[in-house]
Amino acid sequence: MSNYNKLLNNLEFLKLDKIRNYLPNYLETIASKDIPFVDAMLDLTEKEIEFKNERASKIQVAVSAFPFEKGLEDFNFDYQPSINKKQIYDLATLRFLENKENILFYGNSGVGKTHLAVSLGIVAAKKRYITYFISCHDLITQLNKAHSENRLEAKLKHYAKYKILIIDEIGYLPIDKQGANLLFQLIAKRYEKNSTIITTNQMFSKWGEVFSDPVIANALLDRLIHHSHIIKIKGTSYRIKDKIDISETPDSTGKR
Repeated sequence: MSNYNKLLNNLEFLKLDKIRNYLPNYLETIASKDIPFVDAMLDLTEKEIEFKNERASKIQVAVSAFPFEKGLEDFNFDYQPSINKKQIYDLATLRFLENKENILFYGNSGVGKTHLAVSLGIVAAKKRYITYFISCHDLITQLNKAHSENRLEAKLKHYAKYKILIIDEIGYLPIDKQGANLLFQLIAKRYEKNSTIITTNQMFSKWGEVFSDPVIANALLDRLIHHSHIIKIKGTSYRIKDKIDISETPDSTGKR
């Protein structure tokens, strides 16, 4: 076996896939352009690092349980002028994550709260911050199940570990007192340690009704709002946008 084939086998064994794939053509480039050995190795290893980072980013996005993959570039800021686009893109720098700050999206159904939350989550996941998306209903169901099976502490630690936990649709379904208490325990564990993003269609003044206990609701809000960015979205639902456009388009007779 030639040294060249041994080299390819070694690269495969070491799982340096990008270097192995790139090497055959690269050897010709090195010879023709008389590239110094150190420069050649630097270039090859940087390509390998880039490849591994891209693969790790894709894996992190995949395990984050996003309901869809849409970026900020897919968001129609013109349709929702109440949103400060500059503020959203500033949040996408992830400084809020480093500062252990939360983000609270509040607005009616369909105005883009979940889209923005997911988009910021995707930015974080691509940077390889462990991120997880879950609806409030599913989260409380999981916590209740763990509580009944005597493994609540382990489940709380599991959800507390994420650098960003996105809790979607708080307030869409009523929450009993036990569910509210379990959610409070989780938020308390995450407080000033990791960032939480929530979406809600309920005014914060109504959370006492949502959580069946004003005391727990206030304690939750205290920890969520203390270090936070609150983004209120006013506007019409995206889901009815096309129907509105159709209804306002004149037919062949000129009627609407």
